[in-house]
Amino acid sequence: MNGKVALVTGGSRGIGAATALRLARDGADVAITYTAGKEAAEDVVRTAEALGRRAVALRADSADAAEAAEAVTRAADALGGLDVLVNNVGVGLLAPLENITVADVDRVLATNVRGVYMASQAAATRMGHGSRIITIGTCMTRRVPGPGGTLYAMSKAALIGLTKALARELGGRGITANIVHPGPVDTDMNPADGPYAEPQKADTALGRFGTAEEIAFMVAYLAGEGAAYVTGAEFSVDGGHGA
Repeated sequence: MNGKVALVTGGSRGIGAATALRLARDGADVAITYTAGKEAAEDVVRTAEALGRRAVALRADSADAAEAAEAVTRAADALGGLDVLVNNVGVGLLAPLENITVADVDRVLATNVRGVYMASQAAATRMGHGSRIITIGTCMTRRVPGPGGTLYAMSKAALIGLTKALARELGGRGITANIVHPGPVDTDMNPADGPYAEPQKADTALGRFGTAEEIAFMVAYLAGEGAAYVTGAEFSVDGGHGA
């Protein structure tokens, strides 16, 4: 990754922060976006800079179509190009079908689908041969273990179609597109010792939560030279959630 530039959306915490720092350790300069977590985003930047990399944090709301696209342009301008886009930002809403409002649908789809589309579209205009678009999906696109996941699963399933279409759209330019499906991951939003943790652990073959670093490892592989012939593919890093 030496000399490469990566943008990780939603990179101030959790999987996004772990991914940004893993790419920095592998030699990439990194930009991250955030909405409310300015201090956490600045911590990620400082850590990346301590590794000898250039880094920048950009406030951008991916639910806003213009901001989602502009963040890509701002990142490329700040760091002198763009080689890797990691579409990590997303919102989760789990609720009974009858309780989900039109406003809920609009908010989730704006962030999880439209924002990813706009960022990918903008990135494609700045990327050259060998670039990568990597999107974070969910294990719930492969198997929904219980009720309450209609909106979230639908929004993330849309990204599978987008990924495969991007692979075809951009393959002639040597740009790959892949999607990673995490299982339950220990983060601030979904802690491994939280009130809903035990059923999630039971849904995996390994009986545990994953770590953000384990997801970041897969993203780093897809961003690296070894994955140059991998595109339009789905990768489950879910502890056997779908087994």
